[in-house]
Amino acid sequence: MTEQDTKPGSALSVAVLGAGSWGTTFAKILADAATASGVDRSIRIWGRRREVVEEINAGHRNPQYLKDVELPASITASMDVDEVLAGADLVVLAVPAQTLRPQLRSWKHLVGADAMVVSLMKGLELSTDARMSEVICEELGIPADRIAVVSGPNLAMEIAREEPTASVVACSDAAAAGWIARTCTAPYFRPYTTGDVVGVEIGGIVKNVIALAVGICEGKQMGDNTKASVITRGLAETSRLALALGGEAKTMAGLAGLGDLVATCSSPLSRNHTAGRLLGEGLSLGQVTEKMTQTAEGIKSGQAVHELAGKLGVDMPITAAVVAVLAGKMSVDELGPRLLARELKPEGDY
Repeated sequence: MTEQDTKPGSALSVAVLGAGSWGTTFAKILADAATASGVDRSIRIWGRRREVVEEINAGHRNPQYLKDVELPASITASMDVDEVLAGADLVVLAVPAQTLRPQLRSWKHLVGADAMVVSLMKGLELSTDARMSEVICEELGIPADRIAVVSGPNLAMEIAREEPTASVVACSDAAAAGWIARTCTAPYFRPYTTGDVVGVEIGGIVKNVIALAVGICEGKQMGDNTKASVITRGLAETSRLALALGGEAKTMAGLAGLGDLVATCSSPLSRNHTAGRLLGEGLSLGQVTEKMTQTAEGIKSGQAVHELAGKLGVDMPITAAVVAVLAGKMSVDELGPRLLARELKPEGDY
């Protein structure tokens, strides 16, 4: 990136593709960051549902996902993706992981030649086991140093309410990561930077599966010891997978690893935790899916994580058990006993 590109707050036109809770919240972060730094920034959200788009434009709210949170006037929305992407120097992707590839194929010609692309998605693609940054690179045909990932303990509703939150911007280009971090630094949102894209993405992917397990434990009315045990051992298997793929151990101990895992496994605002709790209470997967208003990525990505671990020879027993429950091969009552029956070994054996 050039010296001009790395000036604070230099993203002037932003396109956010996805009008769900996290996409809308990140748009708010970008708008508030611009206000705080005195930058005049245009932020356009693409949404597929007319009622959501109309609420954002007319009422400056997205009540379906963010209840009564007021959005800055600089945020507008449209169902026309051509209009949203026109002239954008920062493109933020916040769509369900399993729909990303076909959508990028139809959007590729609309993304500016010099635009930076940010992924907010935390999923692994089924059939290819590709991380979202890899899908973006393949489908848009852009180099890795133009793709960044934002992750961490990012429960959208809390951030939308402007509760203090830290996060991580990961990009192979340190200057690009810094540019994006400055662009999204709001009074209540503090981003750090890292070059470990792999570690940050794997942390964000696997924590969804572990959160399903913790939710199941809660639905079965198990105590805090049980949940703490699952979270801790979940971090161990997340770390094994990340390291096998070239990620860094320190990332797993940071915001995108431990931080995101704790928030997602502990909060009733977490979609994956909620889905797991409903499974633990006895609902079928179909009933859970019908009851949920937003995508619980762990349900979709769990199988891909399990397959990737198998290919790499990485032991991930909690993930394997959750996938078995989702596939109907194991009941929620069997999950705990199955994990406790594993062979004894030293804790530090990763």
